[in-house]
Amino acid sequence: MAEAGDENLYAAARDIARALGKDPSAAGDILQILSGYGATGNTSSNSRASTASRGGGGTNLNLDRSLNILEQQISSYIVEDRPIWSDPVDSRNFLDAVDELIALAGDLRSMPGDKSVAVCLSRADEMIQQVMFRLQEEFGYVMDRASESFDSDDEFSGEEDNDIGYDQVIVARPVTDYKIVIEPLQSSVIGDLNAIAVRMVAGGFGKECSRVYSSRRREFLEESLSRLHLRGLSMEEVQDSPWQELEDEIDRWIKAVTMVFRVFFPSERLLCDRVFSDLPVSSVTDLSFMEVCRGTTTQLLNFADAIALGSRLPERMFKVMDLYEAVEDLIPKMETLFSNKYCSPLKHEAVAIHKRLGEAVRGIFMELENLIRRDPPKTAFPGGGIHPITRYVMNYLRAACKSRQSLERILDHAGNDTGSETRPLSVQLIWVLELLETNLEGKKRTYRDPPLCFLFMMNNGKYILDKATDNELGSVLGEDWIVKHAAKLRQYHSNFLRSSWNQVVALLRTESPYPKLIENLKLFKARFDEVCLMQSQWVVTDEQLREELRSSIAGIVSPAYSSFIGRLKASPEINGRRGEPFIAYTVEDLELRIKGLFKER
Repeated sequence: MAEAGDENLYAAARDIARALGKDPSAAGDILQILSGYGATGNTSSNSRASTASRGGGGTNLNLDRSLNILEQQISSYIVEDRPIWSDPVDSRNFLDAVDELIALAGDLRSMPGDKSVAVCLSRADEMIQQVMFRLQEEFGYVMDRASESFDSDDEFSGEEDNDIGYDQVIVARPVTDYKIVIEPLQSSVIGDLNAIAVRMVAGGFGKECSRVYSSRRREFLEESLSRLHLRGLSMEEVQDSPWQELEDEIDRWIKAVTMVFRVFFPSERLLCDRVFSDLPVSSVTDLSFMEVCRGTTTQLLNFADAIALGSRLPERMFKVMDLYEAVEDLIPKMETLFSNKYCSPLKHEAVAIHKRLGEAVRGIFMELENLIRRDPPKTAFPGGGIHPITRYVMNYLRAACKSRQSLERILDHAGNDTGSETRPLSVQLIWVLELLETNLEGKKRTYRDPPLCFLFMMNNGKYILDKATDNELGSVLGEDWIVKHAAKLRQYHSNFLRSSWNQVVALLRTESPYPKLIENLKLFKARFDEVCLMQSQWVVTDEQLREELRSSIAGIVSPAYSSFIGRLKASPEINGRRGEPFIAYTVEDLELRIKGLFKER
C-alpha cells in the first residue's frame, strides 16, 4: 500500500510540475489537485465516492469539483504538442484519467435529471469529445511510429537478413507455402492500440477509431500489392490493352490474389482481432477489417470483371478459364474471411464475377463454333494435307479438356440459370467436331481430282482421331465416337483406292486376246506413270497412314500386275522373247515406284 501511495504522490507531483510549467501563478489549481489525493491517491474515484454518499448541494459541489480535477489533468495532456504515447508514464496516466471521465459521465447519466446535473453532463461530454479527438491522433501516431520502424523497400525482396532483431517488425517475403501469418506490428504496439481503441469505443468514437486504423492498414496492403508487380489497370485500360500484355497480367494477378487471400487478408483479420479485442461488440472489428480489405479486393475483382466483359475471341479461352478457376478457388476462403455483414457485399461481388467469367468462357466456346462456320473454302489446300483449321480446333479442344471439370460446371450452370436444357460437355464437343467435319467437306470440293478429295479427308480425319485418342478429349467424346470416326476413316481410305488405283488395276483384269493385252499393258504403264507422278506430290503427314496407303496400293497393284504378266507370257502369240519388249516394269519396279508415293509435308 505504501508503494501505491508513493506512486500516486509521484503522479500528483507530475501534475503540479506540469501546471507550474504552463502557468506559475496557478497556485489555486495546484492546491485543488493536491486536495484530490487521499490515502489511495485516486482523485476521481474518491470524488465519485463522496458524490454517491452525499445529496443536495453537496452532490453538485462534488460533481463540479470532480470535473474540475479531471479537466485539469486531461487538459494538460491535450494541449501538449508532443505525442502523449512518446512517454509510457504519460500514456498510462492519461488513460487512467480518460477512464475516470467516462465513468463519471456514466454516473451523471444515471442520476435524476436537474439543471446542475445537466450542466455537469454537458461539460463531461465536451471533455470526452476533446479526449476522443486527441486519442484519435494518438492512435494514428502509434501506427505511424510502428510503420517507420522498418524499411518497406525490404518487403518481398527475397533476401535473407540475419541481423533482424526481436524488436523489429516482421515483413512479408516471397513464399511458396501459403500457410503463414504476417505479424506487421509488435505486441507492445498492438497493446497500445487496443488500449486506445477500448477507450474510443467506450466514448462513442468507434467508427473514428476504425477509420484511422483502416486507412493505415490499407496503405500497407497497397504497398504490398505493388510489390507483386500488378499494374492496377482500370476497366477501360484493360479493354484497350493488347491481349498479350493482359496474358502476362493475368499470370501476375493469379499469383497476387493467392497471396492476398491466403496470407495478407488472414494476417489482417488476426491483427484486427487483436487490436480490437475486449470490445463489448464485434462491429468495430468487422467494420475495420472490411475497410482494410475493400480497396484491394475491389481492385482485384475489377480486373477479373473487365476480362469477363471483354472480347470473346477464341484465343482468350484458356486465360479466362485460369481466372475462372482462380476465383473459384478463392470463394471458399472468402466465405470464411468475409462472413460478417460488412464484408458480405465483397463476397457476393466475387460470386457474381465468377459467374460472369463462366459466361465469358461459354461465350468464347460459342465463338469457336462461329469461327469454324466463318472459315470459307477459298482455294484448295496444297497436296491435300492437314488444314490449319483442323489443327487449330483439335489443339484447342484438347487444351480445353485439361479444364474438363470446370467446363462441365460452366455448361451445367448456364443451362440451370437460363432454364434451358443443359448440353453436356461431350455433346458440345461432338457438335463442334461435326461443324469442323462439315467445314472440311466443303473444303474438299475445291479439289478437282476425286482421289485427292478423299486423301484430304483422310489426312484430316486421321489427325482428328489421333488428337482424340488416349487423352482427356477422347474420354469426354467417348468410345462410341472414336469407333464411329475410325470407321469413317476406313471409308475414306477405301474410297481413295477405289477412285484412283482400282481404275488403274482394272486395265490389268482382262481375258482379251493377245493384241488387246498388249494394248492394255501400254495403257496401264501410261496410267501408272501418270498417277505415280501426281500422287508423289500429294501430302500424307502421318507416317503410319503413309505406310498404310503404300501398302494398300501395292496390295492391289502387285498381284494384279503379276497375274497379268503371267497371262501375257503364257499367250500362244508370244514366241520366244517376242513379247518381252512390251513389259517395261517388273513387279519389284512397281513396288519401288509405289514406295515413292506421298510426301511428308
